[in-house]
Amino acid sequence: MHVGAGAHYQAELDAGRFCLQHCPQCGRHVFTPRELCPHCGAAPLRWVRARGTGQVHAASTVHRKAEDGGPYNVSLIDLDEGVRMMSRVEGVAPEAVRIGQRVKARVVQREGRGLVLFHPEEGGAA
Repeated sequence: MHVGAGAHYQAELDAGRFCLQHCPQCGRHVFTPRELCPHCGAAPLRWVRARGTGQVHAASTVHRKAEDGGPYNVSLIDLDEGVRMMSRVEGVAPEAVRIGQRVKARVVQREGRGLVLFHPEEGGAA
């Protein structure tokens, strides 16, 4: 039975592993999960563990009432593997997330599902 790329990605996260796809044909990483390489069209893609490091490309603060959880950030992260993903940077005030800030991924479990969140890297000044 074939498991789709999106389901495989989520299963890895649910098991606590942050994985990306890698194309053996062109050597590039792929995100979001796909069946074919978007760069060269090759298949199949291999699953590899992500280094989990990168830097903030863009960030926006979403403001909510305190009783709804307060403000949080939505960030675009450029992973060192060369792909970009949307997530959040935690461990700092939402307004303190900086473009170029070095971050490190952590897989956390929320409501029974794995989720990739980022935290500032130690000594990771922009």
